[in-house]
Amino acid sequence: MKDTNTQPNTVGTTEAAFLLNISTARLRLLLRQGRLKGAKKVKRFWVIPLNSRGMPEITPGRRGPQGTWNKGIRTGNTFIHVLRREIDHNRDYGTSLPAISVKQGNRNDRCHEVEIMGNCKIVYRPHKPNSTQAGGARLWIEVEPDVEIIRKFFRDVEQEEDKPQGFG
Repeated sequence: MKDTNTQPNTVGTTEAAFLLNISTARLRLLLRQGRLKGAKKVKRFWVIPLNSRGMPEITPGRRGPQGTWNKGIRTGNTFIHVLRREIDHNRDYGTSLPAISVKQGNRNDRCHEVEIMGNCKIVYRPHKPNSTQAGGARLWIEVEPDVEIIRKFFRDVEQEEDKPQGFG
């Protein structure tokens, strides 16, 4: 179910996790610890206020390393690549390794499925690869910084009901 709220300077858990560049599970742990400033639970949903920069504020912990969440507004685009070598390896060895790479700044996550919640573009440059990406990618999906991306992971072996209809 999608997080909803009516106040303009607040967000739900999914959007707050996206803004902070952390998982929703980590965000829920911070909420349980009372570390998000001004966060309130309304019925079943959390309402998280945003600061003047449009970001949720987290109180630093007392122990351990400093938090690695996003403290500013995203500035760089996100690049999504399909990893052909992983696809070939999965086919040849019957494995289910993640074959999608999502690159946001210095972070590089691999996953099985990506849901893009806004505008994006697919770029193919066979003779002018993207030199900013490792290996000089020739085909990629480019997403603006303010667009939310939801990464999904599957179990090692897909169940029959998980497979798309009309394939295989």
